[in-house]
Amino acid sequence: MTSKILVVDDDENIKKLISIYLQNEGFETTLANDAVEAFEFLQEEEYDLIILDIMLPKINGIEACIKIREEKTLPIIMLSAKSEDIDKIQGLSSGADDYLTKPFNPLELIARVKSQLRRFKKYNKMQKNNEKVLEFDDLYMNTETRQVWVRKQEKRLTPKEFEILELLLRNKGIVLSVSKIYEAIWKEDFLKSDNTVMVHITNIREKIEEDPKHPIYIKTIWGIGYKI
Repeated sequence: MTSKILVVDDDENIKKLISIYLQNEGFETTLANDAVEAFEFLQEEEYDLIILDIMLPKINGIEACIKIREEKTLPIIMLSAKSEDIDKIQGLSSGADDYLTKPFNPLELIARVKSQLRRFKKYNKMQKNNEKVLEFDDLYMNTETRQVWVRKQEKRLTPKEFEILELLLRNKGIVLSVSKIYEAIWKEDFLKSDNTVMVHITNIREKIEEDPKHPIYIKTIWGIGYKI
């Protein structure tokens, strides 16, 4: 089955060059000029990977990546003319899986595309074969026995803490808003003044993080929500 790739860049020449190389490797491509157009394509079609430029008009690539991650887990490779480490960190922190600096070798981009697709397909296959066990780095959860291990040590969570952590693990890489978490776990409408989710996240961090003030598992995406 042919993999579909969405290329988002406002530079026509770069966009066409990427598309030619991808099509030569048997990939199907869709070209978007900006994030708004990309969002429209993502609503209409399922894609296997996104190549996303950071310097976009209207909505930049960082903001676009965060929004995409609210709903999609597919691999995202970011492109940028900026080569500073802080720019790479910002790109990867927003939910991107890989980062390539312009100008780049198209063959390197193709290699990274293939690598990300292999990794994602392998991950999806493992998830289907073993849906009872969820993991992230050295954090493991068995949803059948309702046990959690971090760094090979078992951690005791309350039922609600377990459900929140399971929800985040099942949506790895996706930013979940406080309201989505609350409504998914408590099965009732969320009120803006309610800090129940924040309190539970704090309690979970106290149990699973080495340094709860600098968490490595549950990340806060300010103004949006939480993600693993």
